[in-house]
Order: sequence, then C-alpha cells, then structure tokens
Amino acid sequence: MEQSRAIPVDVATAFARTLPMSPASIFSRRYGLIRPIKAIRDQTGDWTTVGQTRTVVPSVGSMHEELTVVDAPNVFRYHLSRVTGPQAALFDHVDGEFLFSPIGTGTNVTWRWTVYPKSGAAGLAMPAFARMWRGVARQGLEQLSGELLR
Repeated sequence: MEQSRAIPVDVATAFARTLPMSPASIFSRRYGLIRPIKAIRDQTGDWTTVGQTRTVVPSVGSMHEELTVVDAPNVFRYHLSRVTGPQAALFDHVDGEFLFSPIGTGTNVTWRWTVYPKSGAAGLAMPAFARMWRGVARQGLEQLSGELLR
C-alpha cells in the first residue's frame, strides 16, 4: 500500500523535519475503521537513530515500532510489531517507509506499508483495509504538508 504527495519544500528539509515528527501530530484523524494515533510512549530522545523503539498508541490497542533504516535525505524505514487491539486480528506486523524524492521545485513524499496478515482470513480483508489505509495516508500526508509549510 502506498500514497504520495508533492510538497513544496526541498528534499533535505522534508526529510529532516519529517523523521523526528510525532506520528500523533500527523495521523490524528479517524478514517473509516482506522483509529487515530493518540500517543507515543517509551521513546527516548529524538526519533532519528536506527534501533530506536517506541510504542504507538491508537485510540484502542498499541504497536511496537522500531526504526530500521535512516538514509538521509532519501528514506527512513520502520517495523511495527507486537500489535494489540482490534488490528491484532488483521495483521501480525508491518514494514513501513517514507521515501523522499525531488519533484519540480519540491519533494514527492511517499508513505508505503507492507502488511503481513495475521491469517488467511485476515488476508481476505486486506483490499478493504488497503482502501481505508489510503484514506488515512492521504489525510496524514496532507497534515504533514501543512506542518512542513509552517
């Protein structure tokens, strides 16, 4: 699953300001059955170093997040696991990434998720989940754009 948005800031700025930003500040709205992120817990320092971990807390449940790749100003990747709450029935873990590439005088920001369904039955629900996820991603990238343009 992926969603992209062109943002009129340079690549280095987009990357440097997005990486340490709290997901709770840009994924704060519900979309369909996908709940907003309410809090980030157990994070020490800025979110900038491979190996750092934190707990992502939507309005129900939680996920363990680990920063797995930081390749400034091109990409950062993370791994979501230890899923609890309603989403635990849907997926076991997720590999996510944000990619930054020049487009015109700005940056194309792409957010991508590779989801590993919990079961065969959960896999059948992936097309519906993907549609909702794309809505969340559109909203989140819109919010990110606003934050980067401040």
